Amino acid sequence: MVRLARKIGSRLTGHWIEHSCRTAAAGTVSLIVARFMGLPEPYWASITTLIVTQSTLGTAWTISVQRFFGTALGAAFGALLTASFGASPLAFGTGVFVLGLLCMLLGLERSGYRYAGITLAIIMLVARSRPAWVIATHRFVEVSVGIAIGLVLTALWPERKTANAANKG
Repeated sequence: MVRLARKIGSRLTGHWIEHSCRTAAAGTVSLIVARFMGLPEPYWASITTLIVTQSTLGTAWTISVQRFFGTALGAAFGALLTASFGASPLAFGTGVFVLGLLCMLLGLERSGYRYAGITLAIIMLVARSRPAWVIATHRFVEVSVGIAIGLVLTALWPERKTANAANKG
């Protein structure tokens, strides 16, 4: 028990406490904003914010541009495929493949393709009573809110460089 306490004490630095506070604040603000906007699944905004705030501002900005365009592409393509073919496994697999090619042609990196594919999967594979275009629009707005809040809070409360930043995770 003493060894565990020492191990925790040696890792619990001001950097980790600040990082945890920063991440919690960003995720909470994102959730509140998405709820205030009346978005049906505001947790997507928080999830996205948690991902964005794990990077420094320079890195977060670069990757967030990819995530934004990937989400837009995945939402549009997911709505189109779902409206045309439903949740067919063949349509889904074809959609993921074609998204990869579209991302390559548009100059998106794997991060953009990852978000495009995830968004496509959420739209095509999660059964809902609303039309696919409505779901796609909600997903795009929820993720965009998460990206925006994450970038703003990362800019306002930047990650400090520390000697212990090597245990970044």
